[in-house]
Amino acid sequence: MWKNKLFLITFLIFVVIAPIGHMFVNSSIDELKVLMNSKQFITAILNSLISAITATVISMLLAFIFSIIILKSGIKLKTVFSGMVKIPMMIPSISHGIGLIILFGNNGLITQLLNIKISIYGFMGIVIGAVLYTLPIAVIMISDLLNYEDKSSYEAADILGIPKWKQFLDISLPYLYKPVISITFAVFSIIVTDYGVPLMLGGQYVTLPVMMYQETIGLLNFRKGSIIGIILLFPAVITFVLDVITRENKNTIYVIKKLEIKKNTYVDIAAYIYCIGISFLLTLPIVAFVLLAFVKNYPMNMSFTFANVLKSFEMGAGKYAINSLIISIITSIIGTVTAYLSAYLTARSEGILSKILHFMSLFSMAVPGMVLGISYVFYFKGSIIYGSLAIIILVNLVHFFSSPYLIAYNSFNKITLNLEAVASTLKISKIKLIKDILVPQTYSTIIEMFIYFFVNSMITISAISFVSSYSNRPISLAIPTFEAQMLMECSAFVSLMILCINLIMKWIIGYFRKVYIK
Repeated sequence: MWKNKLFLITFLIFVVIAPIGHMFVNSSIDELKVLMNSKQFITAILNSLISAITATVISMLLAFIFSIIILKSGIKLKTVFSGMVKIPMMIPSISHGIGLIILFGNNGLITQLLNIKISIYGFMGIVIGAVLYTLPIAVIMISDLLNYEDKSSYEAADILGIPKWKQFLDISLPYLYKPVISITFAVFSIIVTDYGVPLMLGGQYVTLPVMMYQETIGLLNFRKGSIIGIILLFPAVITFVLDVITRENKNTIYVIKKLEIKKNTYVDIAAYIYCIGISFLLTLPIVAFVLLAFVKNYPMNMSFTFANVLKSFEMGAGKYAINSLIISIITSIIGTVTAYLSAYLTARSEGILSKILHFMSLFSMAVPGMVLGISYVFYFKGSIIYGSLAIIILVNLVHFFSSPYLIAYNSFNKITLNLEAVASTLKISKIKLIKDILVPQTYSTIIEMFIYFFVNSMITISAISFVSSYSNRPISLAIPTFEAQMLMECSAFVSLMILCINLIMKWIIGYFRKVYIK
C-alpha cells in the first residue's frame, strides 16, 4: 500500500507543487517592486478587496438566512427552492454578467422598462454578479454545517428557561464561529480570484484578476501575470489553512437529534416571501440570457429567431461543445478514480505517508484556477502535452481535485475500519475489498464526485484560459470570445448550451442512480 501512496504523492507533487514552484522561480523581484509601485496595481488591489469584502458579507448574510429557513421553517416546496438556488452553479460566472447586462445595462430590459439611470458597470455590477455567483455555494456549505447541529441542547435550554439570545451566545456561537469563518474566507477567495463577472461588468473598475487576464491573454506578459498570480495565492492559502484548522477541531463522532419544526403562520409567510425573492433574483439573469439567445438584434429588434443558434454553430459552438464533453467526461472518470483511491489510502490507513498524501490532496484547494493555469504555461511549455486536450484535462483534474477527495474521505471515515482487519484474516485482497464491499457502499459518493468534476469542467473559464488553443477550445471560452466580437446573442446561446448539457447530465446520472442503485 505504501507504494501506491508514494506514487500518488509523486503525481501530485508533479502536477501541483512543481508548477507553482516553477512560477515562483520565474518571477523577478525587480518586476515585483515595479509592480508594487504602480498606481494601476494598487488601485486593482483596493478594488478587488473592497468589492470582494462587500459581496462576501452580502452573500453570507443572504445564504445564512436562506439556509435557516430551509432547515428550520415549516414551509413546503423546500426541494424546489433548494433546486432553483443551485441552478446558477451550472453556468460560468461570466454568464451571470451577461444576464445582468441584458437586464440592467444601458439598454437593459429593466433599465428601459423602469427608466433606471443607475449604471450596472463598475463596483455595483461586480458586487451583484459576485453575490449571484457565490450565494448558491454559500448556501450549500452553510446548510451542511447547520444540518449537523445537535438540537437537543436547545431543547434542554428551553426547559431550563434560558432566553434565546443567551442560547445563541452560549450554544450556537461556539459551534458556528470557526466553520463560518472558514466558509466566509472560502466565499471571499472565490470572489477575489474570479475574473468572469469583473470582466463583463467591471468597466473602468479593474480588479486584480482582470488585470492579470489583460496582461497575460491580452498583452502576453506572462511574467507580470505570474507575479499577480502569486499575490492572488494569499487569500486562497489563508482559506486553506483555516479550513484545515476548523476541520481538524471538529468532532467526528456524535449523536444528532433533529429539530422538531413548529408551525408559525407569520414566520412561514415571511419565509415564503424570502425564498421566492432569492430564487427569483438568482434565476432572473438566466431567464434573461435565454431570452437573448432567441432575439434577432438586442435591443433594436426583439423578434424571435433561430439565427443566433445557426450562427453560433457556424462559428464553432458545436465543435467547442464536443471538446468540452470529451474534456469533462475524461476528467470526471480519471478524477473520480484518482480522488477515490487517494481518499481510501488516507482514510483507511495511518502513517506519515497517509498524512502527506492527505495534505497534498487538499493543497490544490489553495490554488486559484487562474494561478494554476499560468503556472502550467511556465511548467509545461514545450512539453508533449502543451496545447493538447491532455493539458486541459490535467489542469481541470488538479483544479477540482480537493472537493471530490473530501467527499470520498468523509464517506470512508463513516465506514467501520474493522473491514480491513476481517479481510486480512480471510485473505481477501485490498482490490477485492474495494470492488465488492466499499464501492457498493459508496455508490452515491462516487456519483457525487463524478457530477462535481463534470459540471465544473463544463463551466470553468479560469485555468483553461491559459492552456487552451483555438483547436481544442472548450465551449465556456466561446462566451468571452463571442462577447468581444459584440455577439451577445451568441454568447447567451452558448451559456444556455452549457446549462442544458449540465442539466441533462444530472438527469442521466439521477436516472441511473434511481434505476440501477438500490
